[in-house]
Amino acid sequence: MGDNLVKALHGVDIEIQKGEYVAFMGPSGSGKTTLMNIIGCLDTPTAGEFWLNDSLVSDMKDDDLASIRNAQIGFVFQNFNLLPRQSALDNVGLPLVYAGIGEEERKERAMAALERVGLGERYEHKPNEMSGGQRQRVAIARALVNNPSLILADEPTGALDTKTSYEIMQLFDELNEAGNTIIMVTHEEDIAEYAKRIVRMRDGQIEREDRK
Repeated sequence: MGDNLVKALHGVDIEIQKGEYVAFMGPSGSGKTTLMNIIGCLDTPTAGEFWLNDSLVSDMKDDDLASIRNAQIGFVFQNFNLLPRQSALDNVGLPLVYAGIGEEERKERAMAALERVGLGERYEHKPNEMSGGQRQRVAIARALVNNPSLILADEPTGALDTKTSYEIMQLFDELNEAGNTIIMVTHEEDIAEYAKRIVRMRDGQIEREDRK
């Protein structure tokens, strides 16, 4: 930033096992979003290493990173990031389009993902015909459709009311119990408590960890 060098992360050393449910917490500027972006293969570290499923991701080129993102990582965002003119089924199937999956298989897998989050009957509806909670469930189904190694959730309840937030977090609980690895960023203490491991960050470093 101008003449100032800002180290978003420094000295971070963390290992997350398959099947874990981890929440990153910290004030603005703590580095949690940068760390999430590195884990999601959206950013590459300027130093150090990032390994995902025995692959050294931090050394990969952009095309390889894009393939990793599509095949191994499911993203859930605060504002859903759904295509407004597409049905729930088409929104969920979008990662499969990028993966080159044929239309028939794409629809079958997208429908299965919608049914998994309790929205099988809403597959023809567009985002503006759904509640916030339903839209987030569509986003979660989209994250699941490629059977990813891990699900990254960035403030997944930030745009939802309290009751709906808890319903979405119960869904994350069910997904984790089924074996999905979940990494979440949140500012909300009550939401972080759903995770089984809370990593608290400050000034680009891990301040402490709490495990259940």
